Amino acid sequence: MIMRAGRRLAFVAITLCAATSARAQDAAGFYRGKTVTMIIASAAGGGFDAYGRLVARHIGAHIPGNPNVIPQNMPGAAGANAAYYVVNVAPKEGTVIGAIHPGNIIEPVLGDKRKVRFDPSAFQYIGNANTDVYICVTRADAPAKSFAEALNTELVMGSGGEAASTKDFPVMLTNVLGAKFKMVLGYSGNREVQLAIEKGEIHGECGAGWSSVLSAHPDWFANKFARVLVQEASVGHPDLDRMGVPKTVDFAKTPEQRAVLDLVYAQEQFGRPYIMAPETPAERVSTMRKAFMDTFHDPAFLAEAARMNLDVSPTSGEETQALVRKVFATPPDIVERAKQATTARE
Repeated sequence: MIMRAGRRLAFVAITLCAATSARAQDAAGFYRGKTVTMIIASAAGGGFDAYGRLVARHIGAHIPGNPNVIPQNMPGAAGANAAYYVVNVAPKEGTVIGAIHPGNIIEPVLGDKRKVRFDPSAFQYIGNANTDVYICVTRADAPAKSFAEALNTELVMGSGGEAASTKDFPVMLTNVLGAKFKMVLGYSGNREVQLAIEKGEIHGECGAGWSSVLSAHPDWFANKFARVLVQEASVGHPDLDRMGVPKTVDFAKTPEQRAVLDLVYAQEQFGRPYIMAPETPAERVSTMRKAFMDTFHDPAFLAEAARMNLDVSPTSGEETQALVRKVFATPPDIVERAKQATTARE
């Protein structure tokens, strides 16, 4: 049979539309009447939790069948407990989403792989809420008033755990750039670290997301209680750039130092990743990826994010998956140097 080009294109378009419609109907049939659980890898009340709960409130309207979406906090082990639960314990049929920390992705690259109970390169990424910029934030009355001064003046910085960015980032700045940071470890999370800053127990913290700190403590900056000492990022945040806050990479003295900083900061490109288990059926991953991006274009979602001072700059699941593959393909020599840089020295 001979079919003219115009008719052939129309036939293909109709076929594709029919297939898409069938997939949407299948997804609606699966999700209708079900509950989707969002596992949030932090305690309630912090900036990371705020993002997860915001997404949970809106994404159900964009999933075919409109299931209920229930957030559940699962803090511990710098987010690793939640990541482990999603990929190894929770149901795999498409009713569980994980809102995990970027450190849970980078840790198997820079840490001890034998201690990591999952493979982030095998996760199914449904999207990323924002491209974050991490900062060092200190009390305004801290003895060092700038990062340049912190290279010669000791600051006491708090951290939530061994695998947390609030430990790895300041340790790296000490080892690579010579920052005079004295670390206090053992806080249960960023919320507790920031409470310790307010109490005057410590001077500040590094490795905290700018958007999270601003969302949780807008009064810190409005009342000049705290200052952003430096941006821990390869590419700065526009607002912080306008404020004249420097970037740590600008203090690198050699190409090797810059390469190490860039590798560790790569996790900021997926500042708030959302995952499903590797065994989740592909069609349900596709459904959730579309629902995720549709949520981030929803006017009601964007209006609530603005009221909460939450920066939203989403990355699709496919793009996030590609970014993770790129990190896992980093040359071994750079990985080894970065590992050494994030290891505390006695």
